[in-house]
Amino acid sequence: MSERIIPLVMCGGAGTRLWPASREDRPKQFLPLFGPRSTFQDTLRRVSDPALFERPIVVTNAAYRFMVFEQLAEIGLEADILLEPARRDSGPAIAAGAAFAQMRDNAAVVLALAADHVVRDTDAFVSACRQGLAAANAGRIVTFGVRPERAATEYGYISLGAAVAGDVRAVATFVEKPDSQTASGYVEAGYLWNSGNFMFRAAMLLDEYRSVDPESVRAVTDAVVQAGRDLGFVTLDPDAFSKARAISIDYAVMEKTAHAAVVPVDCGWSDVGSWHAVWELSDKDGQGNAAQGTAVFEDSRNCNVSTDKALVALEGVDDLVVVATQDAVLVSRQKDANGLKRLVIKLKALAPQVTEEHLRVHRPWGAYQSIDRGERHQVKHITVTAGERLSLQKHHHRSEHWVVVRGTAKVTVDDLVKTVHENESIYIPIGATHRLENPGKIPLELIEVQTGSYLGDDDIIRIEDDYRRS
Repeated sequence: MSERIIPLVMCGGAGTRLWPASREDRPKQFLPLFGPRSTFQDTLRRVSDPALFERPIVVTNAAYRFMVFEQLAEIGLEADILLEPARRDSGPAIAAGAAFAQMRDNAAVVLALAADHVVRDTDAFVSACRQGLAAANAGRIVTFGVRPERAATEYGYISLGAAVAGDVRAVATFVEKPDSQTASGYVEAGYLWNSGNFMFRAAMLLDEYRSVDPESVRAVTDAVVQAGRDLGFVTLDPDAFSKARAISIDYAVMEKTAHAAVVPVDCGWSDVGSWHAVWELSDKDGQGNAAQGTAVFEDSRNCNVSTDKALVALEGVDDLVVVATQDAVLVSRQKDANGLKRLVIKLKALAPQVTEEHLRVHRPWGAYQSIDRGERHQVKHITVTAGERLSLQKHHHRSEHWVVVRGTAKVTVDDLVKTVHENESIYIPIGATHRLENPGKIPLELIEVQTGSYLGDDDIIRIEDDYRRS
């Protein structure tokens, strides 16, 4: 019997339900939607009490690995980070986490959590975890059923069966997302929202999964056993993992097992699946308006504004969402989440870069943001974290001019090694082997001006790289 729980945080997905803030290269779980921390960080902090929780496991992919590492460091936590070589939905991902947890402890109890959910009442959630631990130790696969606040059509529902222990009930049935009238009937009948978070003994989950899809469980287990290590990350074996069938954990296990149980919980939960959900969770003024960033409202009600830098002013409008980023602006009706889905599908065909990339691009050494770009020039604002350095590299088609605006840079240009201070600059000729490093204690910021016939990132020839990208 396990007395503590291993959190398993799933954060490899890339959704665009909160476009344009959420994009392929930095999805919503890494965004500070409700304050200084991301939902990924809040999820980990929620399960960080060492009296109940053990060292967490995070499942993500190679594209997000350094973002995960950076955000863990910001909140002072560590985790075992598993990298999926390909997306196979939640079934194989959770199975991989369970197999890894079982290698740590054969009796491990695992709490599988989505990284992009919000829980407003942590104490209520932790109390539900304690109840779920007892049921999981007894051989149940436990889900967390949220008491409905309204007749929602965007969530699946759970009908309750017989009592198991305390407040824990057997699951009678899982029900798919209903229409509005059916949802009202479910709420009246005492059904619960399916939160999509689960607790189980790792061995139990794998046995139940194996009973319906032994090939996939074998593939995932092999991927864990044959995993490599790269800069501290656990890299699941790609050949083995690719043989697992792509399927959600709900379809693979939860809707088939006879051991499903549910802990009813009232913890202020939301999967933050739309801008309307963000508005519901945000602080509002007397007219129901919410703002992240600088916004001014006049004769406007129940509006939601999210803006990076630009001031947004609304006058004489109701029930609008306005999201302004550096390169895109969304204006939408509050409750039409399906309309945004249709819009993003069109954007992927017409302008895919605005659904995939942010102007601010995160790198393992820091970040950069494009300020201006023309046919033969590009200007970037580059930030290098203290103690980090870029790869030793060269370019065949462009030269670069660096101006330091904050901190101190250590610059290598061929055989020259030079320290460049604030308000100083250095020129990097075409073809020169060069490297940028921050030897200081504060972030290094500089303006980079590129000129040349070709400015694409594939003109970066890496000679040495601390992050093994060469």
